[in-house]
Amino acid sequence: MSAMKLTASVIAIAAVSATAAMARDNLQVAGSSTVLPYATIVAEAFGENFDFPTPVVEGGGSGAGRKKLCEGVGENTIDIANSSSRIKQSDIDLCKTNGVEEIMEVRFGYDGIVFASDIAGPDFALTPADVFGALGATVAKDGALVANAAKTWADVNATLPAQDILAFIPGTKHGTREVFDVKLLEEGCKATGAYDLFLAASTGADDDAKKEEAVDNCLKVRTDGASVDIDGDYTETLSRIAANKNAVGVFGLSFYQNNTDKLKVATIDGIVPTTETIAAGDYPVSRPLFFYVKKAHIGVIPGLKEYIEFFVSDDMAGPDGPLAAYGLVSDPELAATQAAVAAETPMAPLK
Repeated sequence: MSAMKLTASVIAIAAVSATAAMARDNLQVAGSSTVLPYATIVAEAFGENFDFPTPVVEGGGSGAGRKKLCEGVGENTIDIANSSSRIKQSDIDLCKTNGVEEIMEVRFGYDGIVFASDIAGPDFALTPADVFGALGATVAKDGALVANAAKTWADVNATLPAQDILAFIPGTKHGTREVFDVKLLEEGCKATGAYDLFLAASTGADDDAKKEEAVDNCLKVRTDGASVDIDGDYTETLSRIAANKNAVGVFGLSFYQNNTDKLKVATIDGIVPTTETIAAGDYPVSRPLFFYVKKAHIGVIPGLKEYIEFFVSDDMAGPDGPLAAYGLVSDPELAATQAAVAAETPMAPLK
């Protein structure tokens, strides 16, 4: 990053010196393993080009990061939570309980979720129905709900490889898992007819409760070893595939793009995941990426405002910046995000 050339606008931002009282030496950032490499790139460039120390950026998962953000206000709490899924009302409620009244929501780009397997393995052309049929705990068969007994991918769809089903998927604390659940398991459940059967069998008190129960059943995955939760980051999933050549894993697009010498990506609904297919809205399993800022720390923790402005600058998050080079799909509404950050606009209530 030391060779990075900054435009005059960013150099002007970098010229701002730390005037606030030194609450602590570094900005503290935690959360999503998907956002982690992007935030690390920004943090390193920030440390090299600004009169502030390099921020400390840690992973741990989107949910864990948001929980840390909401622990309270003060130098012993983090300033920013990275997240590959949108904040939940339960997070906002926890924040308010602990005195965190205003949060800034910053959407800085998009990423895709991909299935990938060993580079030397067979090709996979998947649909959400295939994913649910392979990994769902209970599936539809001949108009009835049955425990999933599929052994190979070919048992689910004859056009898929006759390879034992072994999938490494993100654990429930990861933002990637939330998108995987909604856009693959839930959609696949509906496509196979299992959702309608779950809905018919639901014992909920009203229609909304019945639908919620049906979705919950759609999201239950097998516990017989075919589906394995990974609580670590994508490097752990990659190492699992290296040790289990017949396995498939779930990754962020950018991680896959930086490991194409080891991994082969699957298509979803016939679409190859690329930055172009995500930007065009063609690839069905994509999601926005966020970070959440504790507004009470702006003006108190030195460098916080400068860091978030730098993060969303054209030089970093724009289509020709280093984040795009790593795999980020630049947000077409980045200018609006930049304006909101400059104005320190807190997020509106969730709809």
